[in-house]
This record gives sequence, structure tokens and C-alpha cells, in this order.
Amino acid sequence: MRPIETRYACSGDVRIAYQVVGQGSFDLVFVPGFISNLDLHWEDEGYTRLLKRLSAFSRLILFDKRGTGLSDRVDAHNLPSLETRIDDVRAVMDAAGSGRAALLGSSEGAPMAMLFAATYPERTRALALYGGYAHFHKWVMSPERLDAFIEMAETAWGTGATLPHFAPSRVDDAHFAQWWARFERLSASPTAAAALARMNADVDIRHILSVISAPTLVIHRRNDARVDPDASRFLAQKIPGARLVEIPGRDHPIWTGDVDGVADLIEEFLTGERAVGEVDRVLAALLVTRIYDTARLGDRMWSERSQRFQETWRLLVGRHGGRSVGLHGELMISRFDGPARAIRCAAALREAAQEIGVASAQGAHVGEIEVRGPPVGTTARVAMQLAAHAGRGDIIASRLIADLAAGSGLHFTDAGRISVDELEQPLALVHATSEQHLEPACRPKPKTAEPAALTARESEVVSLVADGKSNAAIAAELRLSEHTVKRHVANILLKLDLPSRAAAAAFSARHPGPHGP
Repeated sequence: MRPIETRYACSGDVRIAYQVVGQGSFDLVFVPGFISNLDLHWEDEGYTRLLKRLSAFSRLILFDKRGTGLSDRVDAHNLPSLETRIDDVRAVMDAAGSGRAALLGSSEGAPMAMLFAATYPERTRALALYGGYAHFHKWVMSPERLDAFIEMAETAWGTGATLPHFAPSRVDDAHFAQWWARFERLSASPTAAAALARMNADVDIRHILSVISAPTLVIHRRNDARVDPDASRFLAQKIPGARLVEIPGRDHPIWTGDVDGVADLIEEFLTGERAVGEVDRVLAALLVTRIYDTARLGDRMWSERSQRFQETWRLLVGRHGGRSVGLHGELMISRFDGPARAIRCAAALREAAQEIGVASAQGAHVGEIEVRGPPVGTTARVAMQLAAHAGRGDIIASRLIADLAAGSGLHFTDAGRISVDELEQPLALVHATSEQHLEPACRPKPKTAEPAALTARESEVVSLVADGKSNAAIAAELRLSEHTVKRHVANILLKLDLPSRAAAAAFSARHPGPHGP
């Protein structure tokens, strides 16, 4: 799901890049943090998930602030004021045809959003603030820490050196660290990054907070690595009627950690309802993979092979219909809807490890897991223990995996029992064996959306959308409320990974179902 095009709004003599995605009933302007890049956002799984969720219930307007990403750069010796930057927000709204919008200000974007709300109350529908602050030096960095940060930016920018300052839990995630380094390079030059940091250091909007009249939601992670949580507590105290929600987590970027949890809070605040159809726990198969070298390797060679395997791991997990859900030290954790997919992926990973020159050991277990956030709970801990128990080249699974994979053509042999701290009784284990039955189906398959993915009611709705009917007309025909129809349309776009109602109509024409044309 990507927006159709990037456009440019004129703010004085500066061009501001923006994108619009979604067809919601109201506009939501996302004011980003320190740096951003509109194109690169869509390459990160967490960022894409956030934008999908927000655009499912709104017409989402995204932009790169002046000096960052695809927008014009700034003169390092003539930095724009915060007032100039809120003119950029207004220019983007004008260019996107938005008269009045809700604003989501993230991190350094929060002061901009607050000042805009105070300056243009008639154009501000509501205000959602994430990881924000009113005074930089009090709640983000002291002058001494800022000087050290700027020195690092000037000497190591583009290498991912700032990652520990923003998302410390992702430092060992080689794939994300590599993306972050590109994120630095493509969002700002070293000189621009240092200039932007100095500009943000001048932020002090404490005096305008009492003027904000828009309904306001304040969200902050309790152990935020970059912005002191007291910053949001201060905002909630000083902005009239503001509501504060503190959530678990240490990583600062809004698109890391429990993205769905943050999106839920924003959606409930702006629409009065949380996303429908969401569940907290599901039955899933977890595969935990670890690797070690088969010969004594130098640190550099081991690092290169380990990074190469992590990249291969993400690729193969996706090809087998799974999802890479996290790194836990040396353990790579992936999730699958079915145990057979998990075991076939394990076989492919074992073969890939051998080709790269390392050895794999893998454990698989099936059970209930939390839908959101990193893998935690009994199922995850059991799978991790099985991976630790497995030897070189082994794929160890719980007996339940073998029972649920019956009829899949996979072969298993008894591997005894193991005592697991989480379980009262020893856990029966199996080896996944017989190479001819573990040949991975590794050829990439085109990702197609089938009408069967929709419920009967959603099929009716998408058929009427294809007829060109409005939400009000669909509501009248199906005897539903207009809000319910809006939620159905949002769910259809999410399920089929489509950007707009027009795309849904085209889909319905290509895949006529029982309720189609």
C-alpha cells in the first residue's frame, strides 16, 4: 500500500513534499519528528503498519518538514523559526485541499502541532501528541548532551550511529539498523542534521499551552529513551482538558514497538471507537532460530555471515507466509498461522545456514500469543527453550506441532521429553526429519487478494462501492448506520491492501463474488 504520488506545496520560496493516502471522513495531518523521508517510510514494516492503520479511518496527509527528506533543504546559517515551520503545515493543508484537520505531532513534530493548534484553532479539529515536549533542554537534552549529539552527527551521520539514542532495543536488529542508516542518509545531510538539532534546541512553547482549545490526547512511553516522560505529564497538566496515556516501552519512534496499540488510542480518540474485528490473542506457531559458526571465524567474518543469515531469514519467513516478529539476543523469532509452514520454513533456513557457512538450531511450538507487541508469554518462552535445546542442524518441535501438522506430508520422529519451567508436565518433543519431506517451497508466490478474504457483508459493501454508491446510500440499502458502513470500507481496504475506494471498486470488477456485479 503506497500513495499514488508525491506532490509539492509552496511555502514562501520553499517546496514542501507531501503525500495523501486514505479516504476517511476527516483529515489527519501527521507532523513527523526530527527527520523523515516520505519514500523511505514505506520500506519499514513498522512505519508502513502505522500509516495503514491511520489511513484506514482518516484521509492521512504526510509531509517532510523543510530541511528533511524530499523537501527543500535549509540554510544552516539561517535556520527557520517554529512559526515558519507551522506556515509549512498550513501550506500543505491548503495544497491538499484540507480546510480543517486533526493533527498528530510526533516527537519534534509535537511542538509544531501545538503551536499550529494555538495559532489556527479554526483549522484544528483535534490534537494527538506522541512523545512530545514543550521545552527541549528541560526534557530532551541538556546543552552538554546536545553538543555531544551534534559532534556525533557531524562525524558519524549516515552510519546508524544515532540509533541507540532513539530505539535502543533495535540496535541488535541488523535489518532495522541498516534501514536506520539509510534513513539518516536520505533524510538529511550531516550538516543539515546538526542544523536541525540546533534549531530544535531552541524550542520553548510552554507559554502557549494554556491557549490550546482543541481536544488533546497525549501519549508517552514510560521509559522513553529520548524524551523524558515528565514532558508529556507537563503537557497534560497545562493544556486545558488534555488526556494523558502512558504506555509501556523504551524506544522513542512512534513506528516502533506496539504500533497497533498507539494506533488504537489515536483512532479511539479521533473517532470514538477502536478498530473492529481486532482480537488480543490468537493461536499461532512460533519458530525460534539461532545460529553459530561451524568453524572458528574471525569477528568480522562472523558478523558478515550473521548479518547475511538475518537478511535471508526475513526473506524466507515471508516466502513461507510467516512474519518476522522479533530478535531476542541471538534468537530470531517468527510467527506462522500453521505449524506445517513453520516447519517447512525451518528446513529452508537450515539449508540456507549451511550455504552461508553457519549452523542452525531451531525450536517450534504452537499456542496462544498476543497479537500486538513483541513475542512474550508461555508459548514464546517454550519455543525459545526448544531452540536452546536443539543441536546443530536440529529442528525440535513440541508434539503438538506434529499433531496439528498431520496430513501435511511432513515426517517427525520421537525426541523424548523435556522439563519446561512454564509447564507442570514434561513436554513431549519430536524431530522434524526426512529431507524429502522437508523440501521448502521457496519460490516466491504473487500475493493475491481473494474475495474469500471478505465476509459476506463486506462482499455486499464492496459490490455497492463498485456501483458508485456513497456510504449514506449503502447504509440505507443495507439498513446499517453510516458509521458501520465506514468501518466496513476501512476493513475492506486493510484486508485487500488497497489504497482507496476506487481501487476497491476495481477489485470488485476483477473478482466478482456472490454479491459482485
